[in-house]
Amino acid sequence: MRLEEYWGVGPKTRETLVEELGRERAIRAIESGDVRALADAGLARGRATRILRRATGGDGMETLATSDARSAYKELLDLAVEHAVTQRAADRIRVLTPLVSRAAMERRLEDVLAARDAWRDLPEDDRESVLSAYDRYDERDGSELAAVEAAIALLEAGVDSGPFAAIADLERDRLEAAAEALAALEGNRGRVAGGADGELDRLRDALGAVEDMDANALELIEQLRSGGVRDVDQFREAFEDHLLGETNVTIDRVRDAMATDATDATDFVGATLRTLRSDLTAAIDEREETVAAELEAALEESRETVDRAVEAVDEIALHLSLARFALAYDCTRPTFVDGDEAAVSVIEARNLSLSTRDAEDVQPITYALGDHDVTDVPGGLEPGSEDEDGPGVPGRERVAVLTGANSGGKTTLLETLCQVVLLATMGLPVPAERAEVTPVDSLVFHRRHASFNAGVLESTLRSVVPPLSSDGRTLMLVDEFEAITEPGSAADLLHGLVTLTVDRDALGVFVTHLADDLEPLPPEARVDGIFAEGLNPDLELLVDYQPRFDTVGRSTPEFIVSRLVANATDRGERVGFETLAEAVGNEVVQRTLADARWNE
Repeated sequence: MRLEEYWGVGPKTRETLVEELGRERAIRAIESGDVRALADAGLARGRATRILRRATGGDGMETLATSDARSAYKELLDLAVEHAVTQRAADRIRVLTPLVSRAAMERRLEDVLAARDAWRDLPEDDRESVLSAYDRYDERDGSELAAVEAAIALLEAGVDSGPFAAIADLERDRLEAAAEALAALEGNRGRVAGGADGELDRLRDALGAVEDMDANALELIEQLRSGGVRDVDQFREAFEDHLLGETNVTIDRVRDAMATDATDATDFVGATLRTLRSDLTAAIDEREETVAAELEAALEESRETVDRAVEAVDEIALHLSLARFALAYDCTRPTFVDGDEAAVSVIEARNLSLSTRDAEDVQPITYALGDHDVTDVPGGLEPGSEDEDGPGVPGRERVAVLTGANSGGKTTLLETLCQVVLLATMGLPVPAERAEVTPVDSLVFHRRHASFNAGVLESTLRSVVPPLSSDGRTLMLVDEFEAITEPGSAADLLHGLVTLTVDRDALGVFVTHLADDLEPLPPEARVDGIFAEGLNPDLELLVDYQPRFDTVGRSTPEFIVSRLVANATDRGERVGFETLAEAVGNEVVQRTLADARWNE
C-alpha cells in the first residue's frame, strides 16, 4: 500500500516518514496506531493522532456527522487520557474511535469492565506497586526491561483475570532471569553493565586505578622515593607492592607488565603502567564478550516470555487506563438495542463535564427515546397517574422537543446523551446507573451558536440534513436551532427537521423555546419540559433539571426579574425593574421574593 493512500498523508508527509522511518516501518506504525513513532519522525502529535484515527477507525469517524459531535468526542478522549498509566496508553486512547461492529463494542466493554473490577478489588498497596512499575516503564520509554519489571509487579499484585490474564501464565522465574539479563545488557550499547559479573567488575576497577596512577605518575615516583628506597631493586619492589595493594591485579599480571629496558624511574613506571593498561583492557574486552554471550543466551531462553510480557503489559496499560476512567466517573455497562427497535435511554445519567468541575449537587437525569425500558422516574409518576406535578414516565416516541427555562439544563441534557452514545459506541462504560443505546450510523450533535446570518444557517443545514437523508440510523441532538435565523423561519425549519427525523425513523431531541409555534407536531413526537421552581435565599435560580414528559416547559422571566428587583441598589434601576415586574406579573414577582425570604 502507498503511504499517500492513508488519510492525511501527502507528498511532504510521505517524504518525512520515509526518510525517518522507511516505508515499511512507517506503514507498520500507521496500521498499529503508533503515535510516538510518527511524532518521533517529525510529525506534530496532533497531526499524527488525526492520521491514525482515520487509518485505524475511519468508518467509525464517519459516525461523527458534525463538528460539535467531533468536539464532544475529543472532549471525552481528553477526560480518559487524564487516567492513562503510560504515555503510550494515552496515545492509544487518543486514537480510539467509535466502532461500527456491535461485536467489537462488546469485546472492548468486556475487557474494560473486567479490568475495572480487578483494579477496584486490588488493595491500595498493590495498586501503588503497579502504578510505580508503569511509571518506570514510562521513564524508560517502554523498554523491554521496564515491560518485564511491570509484568513482575502485576504478578506480585495478583491480578490475573480479564485482560490481566495475559500475564497470569508467564513464568515468574523466566521473567526474573530475563530482567537480570536485560538490566545487564539493555541500553549499554553492547557493554555489560556494572554488577553483572564480579570478575568483570574487578578488572574494570583495576584498570581505573592504573589509569589514575598513570595520570599522576610523577607524584607516585616521588612517593616511592620518599619511602626510603635506595636502589633500583628496592624501587621495583616498592612499585610492585603499590600496584598489588591499589589495583587488586594479580602478581603474575603485574610482573609480566614490568618494563625491562627502562632508562630511568620515570620511563620504568610509565612503560609498566602503559603495558598494564593494555593488558587489562584486553582482559576486560575478552571477559565482557564472554559475559555478554552468556547473558544473551539466557535472554534467548526467555525470549518468548519477554515478547509476551511486552505485548501484554502494553495492552494491559490501555485497559487499565480505561478502567481507571470508568471508576473515576462510576461508569456502568450500557445495554445495546438492535434490530428494528431503536432507543437511547438513561437512568440517573451524569454529565462528565460537570463532574470534572467538582460541581456540587449535580442532579442525575433520567430520559428516554424510542423502545426503551424506562418505567419509572425518580420522584415521578406511576404509569397512568393524572398528577401533573411530577416528571411522569417517558413515552415510546423516538423524537422529543425539549422546552423550558433558560439555565435549565437542556443543553447539558443533550451533551449527556451525546456522551453516553459516544462512549457506548466506542465500547466503553457510560456515566449512568443504566443505559440503553442503539448504535447509530450518524450522530448529529449541534450546539447553540449565537451567529445570526445566512451563511451560518446554510452551513448548519448542510451538516444536519444530509445524515437524515442517507441510509443508516441517525441520532439528532439539536440545541436552539432558532438562534441562527429569525423566529418565524426558525419555527418552520425546525418543524421540518422534526418531521424529517420522524419520517426517517431516526432518534432525536430538539431543544427550543418555540414549542408553541411547532404545533401540530407529528404524533410520533412529544414535547418535554424542564421547570424552574423559584429562587433560593441567595436569589439563585432553583431548577428541577429532570424533564417532565409530555409537558411544555415554561420560561421563568418572573424569577429573573424578581432577582433584579431585589438586587437593585440604584433607585432609578429599581423603578425600571419594577416596571418590568408589572409586565410579567407583579403579584408573581412579589410572591417569589416572599418565598425566597421565607426560606432564608
